[in-house]
Amino acid sequence: MTSDLPDMRASDAEREQIAERLRDAVAEGRLGMDEFEERLDAAFKARTHGELVPLVRDLPAPGGSTTAALTPTPTAAVPEGAVDYSRRVGQPATSKGAFAFWGGFGRKGTWTVARNFTAVALQAGGEIDLREANFEDRDIVIRCITIMGGIQVTVPPDIQVDVKGFGFMGGFGEAGSPTAETGIAPGAPRVTITGFALMGGVGVERKLRRADKQRLKEARRRERLEKREGRGTRGELD
Repeated sequence: MTSDLPDMRASDAEREQIAERLRDAVAEGRLGMDEFEERLDAAFKARTHGELVPLVRDLPAPGGSTTAALTPTPTAAVPEGAVDYSRRVGQPATSKGAFAFWGGFGRKGTWTVARNFTAVALQAGGEIDLREANFEDRDIVIRCITIMGGIQVTVPPDIQVDVKGFGFMGGFGEAGSPTAETGIAPGAPRVTITGFALMGGVGVERKLRRADKQRLKEARRRERLEKREGRGTRGELD
């Protein structure tokens, strides 16, 4: 992608490429946080190349060149059965927060969580399920505030999750961690869960997606069949 085609429509992958350049720039001290957030917001709202190019024109290109020419990044092959997060990250947010008082709320299924999402439960309960969700940005912050209530956050086993909240006369914690089999998926978002629980609780739990459970069940079934066939073959040989 170059500035010679300013009217060409930008893809999600190109927006994410610009966002990655901006994250590198702020990490290197080239951009302040205010300018970084302003440019990042503009990057994810951009519709054309002409809107993306100016955001990194004054930044070094990958490889150290001072010419900010944008080049497509090859998409890595996604392992069979794994989630392709390049398609899930960079979507427009469908929800930026949730509130419940003497009731409950739920965010689950296919939805897009905002880069800054705030959930409040006052003498109420809430459910936030990220297993089938899309993400507005690669870095997501979910603030959970509960008073005499509870919020349950369910995350898939293949994303990075940092829990930084605290509880007073209550609990705020994470159960489980990525397994050696899954690990962190390439391109997966980084989710930070923060906030506080007063006389209540915020729980964070890793759970397999429905499709993952089905694949695991099928793999175990095939393994049992192979063992039975192996025992039958040995018996014939004996």
